[in-house]
Amino acid sequence: MELSISSRLLNTSSAAAATALLKSKPRVHHRHTSIPLLPLKHPFSPLTLKQMSSNSQSTLSCSSLPQNNTPPAPSSPSTASGRIGEVKRVTKETNVWVKINLDGTGVVNSSTSIPFLDHMLDQLASHGLFDVHVKATGDIHIDDHHTNEDVALALGTALLQSLGDRKGINRFGDFSAPLDEALIHVSLDLSGRPHLSYDLNIPTARVGTYDTQLVEHFFQSLVNTSGMTLHIRQLAGKNSHHIIEATFKAFARALRQATEYDPRRLGTIPSSKGVLSRS
Repeated sequence: MELSISSRLLNTSSAAAATALLKSKPRVHHRHTSIPLLPLKHPFSPLTLKQMSSNSQSTLSCSSLPQNNTPPAPSSPSTASGRIGEVKRVTKETNVWVKINLDGTGVVNSSTSIPFLDHMLDQLASHGLFDVHVKATGDIHIDDHHTNEDVALALGTALLQSLGDRKGINRFGDFSAPLDEALIHVSLDLSGRPHLSYDLNIPTARVGTYDTQLVEHFFQSLVNTSGMTLHIRQLAGKNSHHIIEATFKAFARALRQATEYDPRRLGTIPSSKGVLSRS
């Protein structure tokens, strides 16, 4: 016996069956799992990299590639160890050793057998943030003149060494330092041309055992060997100790300013002539 079903009935039944099947199909919930992408050792072939590098307009940006988190190199040409000058000066009158680090932290170790001069070298290191080491012996049984002079000559030579070609530095420094009633202004130029303009009116001949005339001689000797233009002006002051100490503090801050790097200069020599050297 043949069973006869109309096509309309068959189509209706099939549609209903399909609808019922879809409704009865279990729903599958998909969980999204984050899988970290490991950087590829060779994401591109050498040929592809060569083609990309030859096209200056191409920019590669891909989060799956290794990222370089190394900070950019500093614009200043200073090294990790700092700009250091070291000089030994030996004569029949003195034996002097000086070491200075322009990129120091203010460490000082001075022994010149002249207590007041040691105190002033402390000011230079502390306020300039230079590391200053000085060892000196001399004929102080005569007076302090030769030791004071040779320490300054050696310090100026060490400064000259530490500056090198003077690339990238500010070159100029200017500072006014007060100390109670005293006020001293110092302006300097690391030009390579030695010149001292000195205008201090120190009222006493000595501070302790130190001859106050030796202050000018100290700076003249330092200027001569470092190739520095230096102007020192007393704006106020009555106490000899205050005047001299304010002078060394102002000099230290002006020198610090001049020897520090100018980031906008990008390591170039701060001169329209293109060179700064000891004349």
